[in-house]
Amino acid sequence: MEAPFIFGRIATDENFTDREKETEHLVNNFESLINTVIISPRRWGKSSLVHKAADIAMQADKSLRVCTIDLFNVKTEEQFYTTLARNLIQGTASRWEEAVENAKKFFSRLVPKISVGAGPGSEISIDFDWEEMKSNPDEILDLPERIAESKGIKIIVCIDEFQNIAEFEDPLFFQRRLRAHWQRHRNVSYCLYGSKRHMMMEVFTDSSMPFYKFGDIFFLNKIDTEHFIPFITERFSSTGKGITEEACRKIVSLADNHPYYVQQLSQLSWLRTSGRCDVDTVVKAHLSLVEQLSLLFSNLMETLTFQQTCYLHALIAGEKAITSTETMHRYHISSATAASRSLKVLIKKDILDSSAGEVTFQDPIFEYWLRHYYYQRCA
Repeated sequence: MEAPFIFGRIATDENFTDREKETEHLVNNFESLINTVIISPRRWGKSSLVHKAADIAMQADKSLRVCTIDLFNVKTEEQFYTTLARNLIQGTASRWEEAVENAKKFFSRLVPKISVGAGPGSEISIDFDWEEMKSNPDEILDLPERIAESKGIKIIVCIDEFQNIAEFEDPLFFQRRLRAHWQRHRNVSYCLYGSKRHMMMEVFTDSSMPFYKFGDIFFLNKIDTEHFIPFITERFSSTGKGITEEACRKIVSLADNHPYYVQQLSQLSWLRTSGRCDVDTVVKAHLSLVEQLSLLFSNLMETLTFQQTCYLHALIAGEKAITSTETMHRYHISSATAASRSLKVLIKKDILDSSAGEVTFQDPIFEYWLRHYYYQRCA
């Protein structure tokens, strides 16, 4: 029997829960060609939300095309241009012959090198000479608009892990170039999102940055417990199993409403259930999850400096005034400067998040492990 919970990949159909307001918001932006920026911590369902909204928008408007690009492994400007061109050509063609023709049609100064894999449904590989591309980047950056105008369609370009462009060589120049082209497009809009919240904030909310006020920014919040309970109950029921409301609430509480971990802990609880899942089953599943991830967490702690682990210790202990003399002495933090430096690094490493003056852990299972295992051993 296939497990009824999805995590680690895009959730669709019955596996997609709530986000009704966010979905409606994004669909309206897609249909109105409004540039959109989505910001949230890692694994909060951004990709699933974009996928859901894209499906709804394209069903409602047959002239709309959504092209999704993932920059996870894109580290250079050259790779960005090639990935953008390849995904646009493939995403706006109904068959590979049309894609090959488009690749030739929409480039005048650049000469693409095209190859098609063997077999039906094969992907098209498009490459360019980097020296030519450096001299003619406009051809690729304006490619979405030219395709849309030529075909009489509207295009939404969705770019995941967009914050990676901040690590390109001369990132500010590159961002200015992108903004200069994209803001002139009339038949294309852009949906930009990524997993490193602090970097996305720097790119889009800093008034000195090129992408400041580029589009509609919205922040994903946690899904309410009251939305998770019927979702978990229904998924158990769909496989002939049951779960008590108290067990549902325990899952959501232990996962701190984190969408990824709610799905994962639900699945582990489901696997341990033969008839009806109760709180005791959930607690055992949660402990198995913590143990499963303990080696990963231990390795992560080994990458931190002593001062950074001291800062985490103070945070785990519930200290609010971490830079007070008493707190720094108690947790061996050498100075207020060291505390500030540690916080910045821990945010950059996606361990902590800082919003509205409140510092929180991004990973609730890691936080639990620190509190009940790591610092207990250190006590």
